[in-house]
Amino acid sequence: MYILAIVVVSFTLLQFIVAAFNLAFKPDLGKYELHDDPLISVLIPARNEENNIGVILKDLIRQSYSNIEIIVFDDQSTDQTPLIVEQIGESDPRIRLISSDKLPEGWLGKNFGCHSLSHQAKGDYLLFLDADVRIGNDIIQLAAAYSQKFNIGLLSIFPDQLMITRGEKMTVPIMNYILLSLLPLPLVLGSGFPSLTAANGQFMLFNNQVYKKIYPHEFARANKVEDITIAHYFKQKGIPVACLTGNKSIQCRMYRGFDEAVNGFAKNITAFFGNSFLLATFFWLITTFGFIPVFIAFPLNISGAYLVIFLVTRIFVSIASNQNIATNMLYLIPQQLTMALFIYKAFTNKFFYQYQWKGRDIS
Repeated sequence: MYILAIVVVSFTLLQFIVAAFNLAFKPDLGKYELHDDPLISVLIPARNEENNIGVILKDLIRQSYSNIEIIVFDDQSTDQTPLIVEQIGESDPRIRLISSDKLPEGWLGKNFGCHSLSHQAKGDYLLFLDADVRIGNDIIQLAAAYSQKFNIGLLSIFPDQLMITRGEKMTVPIMNYILLSLLPLPLVLGSGFPSLTAANGQFMLFNNQVYKKIYPHEFARANKVEDITIAHYFKQKGIPVACLTGNKSIQCRMYRGFDEAVNGFAKNITAFFGNSFLLATFFWLITTFGFIPVFIAFPLNISGAYLVIFLVTRIFVSIASNQNIATNMLYLIPQQLTMALFIYKAFTNKFFYQYQWKGRDIS
């Protein structure tokens, strides 16, 4: 029991150090100058996004940086998505719609959409956005200037997450907790280790010359977690990658309710642990039940210090993510229980059921 308690305390202390490091040295886009007025291609894969596509297009039209082209890939939507794009495009010639006839064998829908969009894009930079993202008026210019300044092949930003329902508050913060307590984001750009990286498909900005040398979405064509796969692939190729989080100029409401969030996060939770169910389960057990061996093996003063470190780590992650501290503390136990549900559902989807997303089998 004593050895197990040592392991728990050591791991919790490591999480605390990583979270504190991410908070203290949080990478920021800054206000760098964008040189040479590059064309930026904003590329949006969309399938049944009638509730979101008009909003993101209007955000793009309002951007302070105007040298952009906007291309939407309609992935066989059965709702009004393509009609909305065409209507808004009538008032802005920078907006174009392309459509999919069918999904080729061996591809997942989003990956094929992004790959198809890249062939249509003419920009010096390719910015892939999800349709449910909201962006501020200067985010594109700032992101391109940051990429230009540091000669980055891929810049990915984790948006501020909008959470309205109880189900969202029980689920969405879990990914920020895992990410910011395990991965020191300020080291991503300077490190050559493929494991020391992450990305979020909601906002991925590529240097076009780099992108079209290796076509990363084709490389990840059958991968459910294409963003992290591509970030690792770039690192393996020696291409600089940067990952930022908690920027108020970009927001997203990922899911609308508990069931949708569980279904979505079950798709990618193990990717944070090298696609290992064993490591994901180990993380959950330590962060959920680790207090038991600690309180059994150690005196009250050490156990109390462990508990403080554990809670302060959650506070640091909340601040770095621009999330409400009190809400995350209130939902801490439900979040831990929900994490187990993510892992369980990911396991059953992989080995027993056909996983579905937006009406398609993607297992």
